[in-house]
Amino acid sequence: MRILIVEDEQHLAEALTQILKKNHYSVDAVHDGVTGLDYALSGIYDLLLLDIMMPEMDGISVLKKLRKKGISTPVILLTAKGEVEDKIAGLDHGADDYVAKPFSSGELLARIRAALRRKGEVVQDTALKFGDIELNTATLKLSAGGKDIKLNLKESELLELLMLRKQSITSKEQIIEKLWGFDSEAEHNNVEVYVSFLRKKLTFLNASVRIATIRGLGYVLEVNE
Repeated sequence: MRILIVEDEQHLAEALTQILKKNHYSVDAVHDGVTGLDYALSGIYDLLLLDIMMPEMDGISVLKKLRKKGISTPVILLTAKGEVEDKIAGLDHGADDYVAKPFSSGELLARIRAALRRKGEVVQDTALKFGDIELNTATLKLSAGGKDIKLNLKESELLELLMLRKQSITSKEQIIEKLWGFDSEAEHNNVEVYVSFLRKKLTFLNASVRIATIRGLGYVLEVNE
């Protein structure tokens, strides 16, 4: 799961980034509304944490433009305690939830999980299954046939992406955007390395699932009969 933080208080943004990364989310953080809108329009994020009061463009304006463009990514507004009218405006313009500052990390994580559940995504406390494999995105544990193995975060994110897309082909470009971000310097060989790691771990588990290469197009999960 990839989350975008749009928050002009850099210390808060850094603290949120660390909390989310510790809980196995991939995170990008920007510090003004214009940049936040540019990032969010890429469509690669599973959820946005959007501050209301920001330079360049306020959070409500960012939200309006996203919804007008048809971007349905869940948005949780970060609000000051007394901004009742802004909270109402945010919800009226398509925000999924809001969290009033100051807030606890536990409350924020719970609201993130709830927003992702409403979107219909697989969240951290839910196992994801395909064929005979099961991936726990909270513990990064991959299981098959009574055996299990621990993945690193990028391996887990890659396998989660392929499992969510089921038997649709996923290009290297899509993988780079989702796992590293659309402005990343990651290259195709970065993807190839993690695909190789995952293939070895699937072999170790004697799983019937394999990652097939579709030449010139990308990768897809297949189940060997």
